[in-house]
Amino acid sequence: MNAERTPTDRSPDGPPAGPTRSRRGLVGLLTAQAVSLTGTRISAIALPWFVLVSTGSATATGMVAFAEMAPYVVVKALTGPLVDRIGARRVNIGSDLVSAVLVAAVPLLHALDALPFGVLLALIAVLGAVRGPGDSAKEVLIPDVVAAAQVPIERATGLSGTIERLASTIGPAAAGAIVALLGPLTALILDAVSFVLAAGIIAGTVPGGRAAPDEEESAGGYLHQLREGFDYLRGERLLRSIIGMVAVTNLLDAAMASVLLPVWARESGRGPAAIGLIAAVMSALAVGGSLLAAGLAHRLPRRTTFLLGFLVAGAPRFVVLALDAPLWLVLAVFAVAGFGSGFLNPIIGAVVLERIPRRLLGRVNALGDSVAWAGIPLGGLVGGALIGVVGMSPVLLAFGAVYLVTTTLPGLRPEWKDMDRLRRRPVERVETSP
Repeated sequence: MNAERTPTDRSPDGPPAGPTRSRRGLVGLLTAQAVSLTGTRISAIALPWFVLVSTGSATATGMVAFAEMAPYVVVKALTGPLVDRIGARRVNIGSDLVSAVLVAAVPLLHALDALPFGVLLALIAVLGAVRGPGDSAKEVLIPDVVAAAQVPIERATGLSGTIERLASTIGPAAAGAIVALLGPLTALILDAVSFVLAAGIIAGTVPGGRAAPDEEESAGGYLHQLREGFDYLRGERLLRSIIGMVAVTNLLDAAMASVLLPVWARESGRGPAAIGLIAAVMSALAVGGSLLAAGLAHRLPRRTTFLLGFLVAGAPRFVVLALDAPLWLVLAVFAVAGFGSGFLNPIIGAVVLERIPRRLLGRVNALGDSVAWAGIPLGGLVGGALIGVVGMSPVLLAFGAVYLVTTTLPGLRPEWKDMDRLRRRPVERVETSP
């Protein structure tokens, strides 16, 4: 289904109309993403460690992770219409500033001896709820800054994917050093600072200006607009297929990271050092894949590249662990998997931004992301439960088989030809009110 847009489609936060090429907004958005994601990755290490050393309970630590992710997924799905109406730039800045206050409240209340576990859970739940629309807003800003910069959409999404991979590599390493030297609460303060910096960068570089919504955009209330986004997504067979595929693979990847890989490391006797080495190798090659995608993805056949990327990034990881292969082979398989995965998000991002009308982008993208992320909180629970019933190797082989089927068969459907059919349609610049 071709999502047509016309020059009269208007964005709350689009760049001023005109032919002038400007990369300031794109550079600013990517820089803000780098700062914010690095801070978030630091807190992803520091916060669980703080809870673990404070309570001594692994159960409490798991509750904190769930308390953040569950509201993140739900609220992100429900606030898409607000992003479209209020404006992605405003939502992004507001979300980052509120997130900074919530993160900073943890060390502050702890210093005041006013942070019982229930209050901590409430703070983290609100933080997850606030981060959801903020992250969605960053994605909605991409078409406008890409149009102003006049670059291929794959280049922008490739650079965004590279930054995400770098943050996932640098953030945990930095978090380990900061937590070890200065403590987890200092790391949380740095995360709060990163949110403020990201908000300031967006405010100073990404064009603003609230355009008056047109009649089509403002028709109906919140529930009508939410339903409009749902109806559009329901009618988009290609997007539905991609989202369903990613939802399953996200669940399996979450099980791998949180349960399967640690259990493999313990049972094989290789210990946590092997986990760190595997993660570092895979992340480093993923950065390389994302950089290559930023430069070449707009010249490659999307469907073939996407399916090949998933083919090497998915099932082989589960199989090599199930076979108890030597560490050098495990590292090689995860390295290839990382490289292949670097091409996935740039292609997904380009397809999403091309197929969804600009006025619906916030609500449709938020709904799609929420469905794709819905299985992540359950991955560890499912993996752990199945290991307890049938053992490690059968679970790894079964998950590998599910991964292979999920990432291969949908790509054979006829609507997947649209991946390449629509790729040459440019991202239009949008009009804003003076």
